[in-house]
Formats: sequence, structure tokens, C-alpha cells
Amino acid sequence: MHSNIQDKFRSSIRRVAFFFVSILVMLFIYLSYIQIYQSNFLVSHPLNRRTTEASRMVEHGKILDRHKDILAYSVSDGAGGYKRQYPYGSITSHIIGYDSLQYGKSGIEASHAGYLSGLSNPERRLGSITHLWDIKSGNNVILTLDASLQEIAYKALGTNRGAIVAISPHTGEILLLVSKPGFDPNNIDRDWQSLSQSDVSPLLNRAVQGLYPPGSIIKTMVAETALTEKRINLKSNFNCSGSLKIGTDYTLNESNYTAHGNIDLEEALAVSCNITFGTLSLQLGRDKMANMFEKYGFNKLLTSDVPEVPSRIPSFSRMGDGDLAQTGIGQGSLLVTPLRMAMLASCYANNGTIMQPYMVKQITAPDGTVIKNFHEEEFSSPVNSQIAKQIQQMMVTVVNNGTGSAARISGISVAGKTGTAENPLGNPHAWFIGFAPADNPQIAIAVIVENGGSGGQVAAPIARKILEQALR
Repeated sequence: MHSNIQDKFRSSIRRVAFFFVSILVMLFIYLSYIQIYQSNFLVSHPLNRRTTEASRMVEHGKILDRHKDILAYSVSDGAGGYKRQYPYGSITSHIIGYDSLQYGKSGIEASHAGYLSGLSNPERRLGSITHLWDIKSGNNVILTLDASLQEIAYKALGTNRGAIVAISPHTGEILLLVSKPGFDPNNIDRDWQSLSQSDVSPLLNRAVQGLYPPGSIIKTMVAETALTEKRINLKSNFNCSGSLKIGTDYTLNESNYTAHGNIDLEEALAVSCNITFGTLSLQLGRDKMANMFEKYGFNKLLTSDVPEVPSRIPSFSRMGDGDLAQTGIGQGSLLVTPLRMAMLASCYANNGTIMQPYMVKQITAPDGTVIKNFHEEEFSSPVNSQIAKQIQQMMVTVVNNGTGSAARISGISVAGKTGTAENPLGNPHAWFIGFAPADNPQIAIAVIVENGGSGGQVAAPIARKILEQALR
């Protein structure tokens, strides 16, 4: 009896000991995980006030463009710490962001704060022992951005609200990303109240956070899908009478009620015929149209350093025929970002493959030693090269003989598509997407001018200015 009690007692002690040892092991594993794998995230988190205060005493690294032009650097604040300076001011404000003790950080200043402050250096994972290293300055962040091209694009928008994105179609490198109106990050503390309360939302990065109906630029996707699904071929003819009766209670009208008569697909894209593309979307049906957006990756989030908001894709299963035809011409409830439309243009420029867009090219130490390189990565491959080349040729016709004539450049073949997207809040938005040179694309671009009216008259000339400069 006595022996049984002792055995039970020893067994209980062993279980309790095992329980506490297990907890200690789990705690050790968890702390190791935090120290090794989450240290960079936690140390550079904007809510970590201790790190924020400590980083003020470190000269943050420079942010540079692809040609090593300085976009941000640190200067003494006169009180033993440092503050940031931005030579390009509002021109690069939505990319570089701001760094404020009172209002936090945004843009590259926020997403790469750990590198810029040096707090993401590998030795920081060693914990308190890192105080043996006295960090005097952070690392440099080199972008894919071309600052001179960025400045030209910013000025080309003039006093308009809107956005411009340009991508290297073969790599996904973002060459420029403009949102207007901008703000001066040098005076963020002084101007915060007026900026945050402004009706025109200058703090909003329209290029990646603005959602707009795409209008007729989406017709390139519909044309490609109809060809891929073999619903039509390049010789198929359509009859445009200026309107299309759908069901008993809806009529899709041509812009200005123009009747284009008998036209083929290339001519329909050149004149941006609503009737043709409304008809094609009905022929494709709800499932094919839903699959079209899925294969182009509209439901797939970017994994790069670009903070894009998701597009709003209609619920095709609950859509009536009238709404389906509207989606086929880029209207209705469909909303996209300018970045996505630049990616769409890059797809046809890159023979049917979309590369992951990215903005940070390299991280270097203060002495120039390379700490990290970033490389191109495929995002999706929605189109076979043969049909991509057919869309390329159609987009060249849009510029040579159609609505995109204002994007022509002497001696250079330009491919493009215009869009005039109606919206319930005012005049239509003016769109242009395209790439050049059409036979060897080096740059793909998307331009939107909010409430600008005609894409051919307003957005296409802006794109031409940028493409001319980029291809000099």
C-alpha cells in the first residue's frame, strides 16, 4: 500500500516536472523565434517608440534612384539627432514618403526603415550584445526609379489630379510612379492638418491606392480572351449600328451614338467600338469573363514592395446581361488601380508574361558593400506569345490610325489604347495605356487624368511626352 502511494507520488512529480520542462522548452523556442526571425519586424515597427527614439540618433541611409541621384538623406537637427531631407519634394513624395516623429513614416521610409536605420543588420539579432556596436549610420536603399523621368511625368500632369505608372516590361522594375496632387515631405509636420483634411486627398497614392473604372483600355483583354477562346478570329466582322439592345430593358449605346458599320476586330479596337466589345463579352459569358480577370491576376495580391490595394472585380455569377456588357467596355462596378493597367500594358509588351512590379533594387552599406539585391520575378503568364503579338499589332493600329493618334512619336512605333471612363462623380476619367518601341518594348505606361474627359485628347499626349524622354 505504502509502495503504491510512493509510486503514484513519484509519477505525479514526473508529470509536473515534464509539464514545466515542456513549458520552458516552448518558451525558449518562442523567444528564439522572436529573436531570430521577428527581430527585424519588431525593431523597425512604427509603434516601437523605443526604436523610434533610438533611431533619431542614427544618421539614416540615403534613398537613391537607379542612377544614384539622391532622393532622401539625413542632416543634423541641431539637438544631437538627425532629420530627413527630400530634394525632390512633392515629385517623389508618394514613393519616398515622410519621416515624422509626430506622425510616423510612410512610403519607402516606412517599409525599409530597418535598413535605413541599420536596425535590420544581421548582427542585431544577437540582442543586447549589439550595444557593443555603436551604429553611426544606416544603409542606403537604391530604387528602380528614374528621378528625371519621374519629374517629367509629374510636370506633364500639370494641375490635373491623376496618376502615371511606367514599368520595364521585361523585368517589372518601376521606372516612375506619380500621384498628383502630392505633398512636400520636408514640411509634413507643419502641413499635416491641411493635408489630412484636404478634399483632394494629397496623401493618397493614387497610382497604387486609387480605384477607377478602366473604361475602354480593358477592351484589349476582351479582344485577347475572345481570340484565345476561339470565339472569333482576326477576320471576323461585326456590325455596329450605334446601339445594342440587351434584353427588354437595356440598350448599350456607342459613344456619341456613332455607327461604325461593318468592322473587324482590329478596326473595332482602333475606334474603340462599344458595340463590338459589349457583344464579345456576352458571347464569352459570365464564367469566361470571370476567368479572364483571374488569369491576369486581378484576384492575386502583389508580393513585392508595392503597397497596392486590391481591384474590385464584379460578382459575375449574379450579373445581368446589361452589366456583363458594361464590364466588357470597362464600366459598371469594375474598379482598378493605375498600376494594374501598367501591368496590363506590360503583358502585351512582354509577349504575354507579366512580371512582378518592384521598386527597391538594392540595399548597400555606407561603404558601398552590397547587403541585398532584388531580382525580377514572374507574376503571371496569361497570354500565349502568338496572341500577345496580335494584340500588340492592334494597339499599334490604335495609335497609327485610331483614337490614340496623339501618342505618336516620329520615328518610333508606339502601341496603345485610350479610354474615356464614365463615373458618377463628374466628367469622365481620361486613360491611356501603351508601350514603346512596339517592336522592342523598353517601357510600358499607364496614364489616368481624373475627370479629364477624352483619353485620346488628354491622356495620350501626356504619355507621348514621357515615352519620348524615356527613349532618348
